[in-house]
Amino acid sequence: MIGDAFKYYVVILMIPAVLLAIIVAVAFSLFAGMFGMFGVPAMPFGAAMGPLLAVGVFILLLAGGLIGVFIDGLWLHLWVYLVGGRNGVVQTIKAVMYGATPSLLMGWIPIFNVIALIWALIVGIIGVRQLHELSTGKAILAVIVALIIPAIIIGTMVAAFAATMPGPEFGGY
Repeated sequence: MIGDAFKYYVVILMIPAVLLAIIVAVAFSLFAGMFGMFGVPAMPFGAAMGPLLAVGVFILLLAGGLIGVFIDGLWLHLWVYLVGGRNGVVQTIKAVMYGATPSLLMGWIPIFNVIALIWALIVGIIGVRQLHELSTGKAILAVIVALIIPAIIIGTMVAAFAATMPGPEFGGY
């Protein structure tokens, strides 16, 4: 079952959630204090909002990570199934959960996050290959297609949005 993988994922997901919550609390408290020092009335609760914001960030990251891993797993499973993986969607979600480990542990560190992303991609491919008993080529194909299609859609949407933005040559500001 997915139980052990889910427990593992939740524990690993808590690491960046806690770290980011602490960073948000400290940064917000510092900025709120600085703005308050200059008499800016935009911070009604000042530095006291930092911890509250940190709790909100922590909850959002946990909820987003938990929902996202299942959505990612279902999306990837569509492609795994099309290349011949027949061991079930649970195995695909497990591969996604375990594959996320490098990104969740090192993804918050600048420069290392690129290495962690590549490492996570490799671990995910190996997970799909092993759990679905596929060839390496089929596992790579499934994972790459599952990544490229959303990238194309998002890139197209960004390009379409950018194309509708008026530039200085049209007199828009």
